[in-house]
Amino acid sequence: MNQRLMLRFALSAMLPMGIAFVFLSAFARTHEETKEAKIKSAMAGGPPGIAKNAKVVEIGESGNLATLREGNNGWTCFPGETGTMGAMCLDEPALQWLTDLIAHKPKPTNTRPGILYMLAGGMSQSATDPWATNGTPVKEPPHWALIWPFDPKEAGLSDKPKDAGTWVMYAGTPYAHLMINQKP
Repeated sequence: MNQRLMLRFALSAMLPMGIAFVFLSAFARTHEETKEAKIKSAMAGGPPGIAKNAKVVEIGESGNLATLREGNNGWTCFPGETGTMGAMCLDEPALQWLTDLIAHKPKPTNTRPGILYMLAGGMSQSATDPWATNGTPVKEPPHWALIWPFDPKEAGLSDKPKDAGTWVMYAGTPYAHLMINQKP
């Protein structure tokens, strides 16, 4: 199994709400798309003030991050795929969290909270298992996430997906995080 296919399987089994199952579609974009179209798609993931100066990357042929455009504000955006996963933008701690999740590390290594925007919404393979590879996909509305361990009982929040409002995804795992289903 080549690295790109392995990465797609890993991506389909993780990430915050919608970054999982559908994330693989975003990375499986066709080569016919222009670089400019991919950049435009990626910029739709975050607020315009962040996305306009963010680094834009996609997963390259060998499974590594391929830079489509350099950035200068500490944010990284990925292109999305219409009808599946929307684009996303992550700050540095959230990108570290995502990298750890992709690598199946036992727990994330970011030492401060991160922010992830997924303003086009998307899908996830599971709301409870960061590495799920099957099941009924969970559709996600536009959202942003606080990437830091949250306990739903301690926070007084639900661990069930919802169309609006705040809930804890991947509750009970080291990758639990706060989902805020709304555009900021």
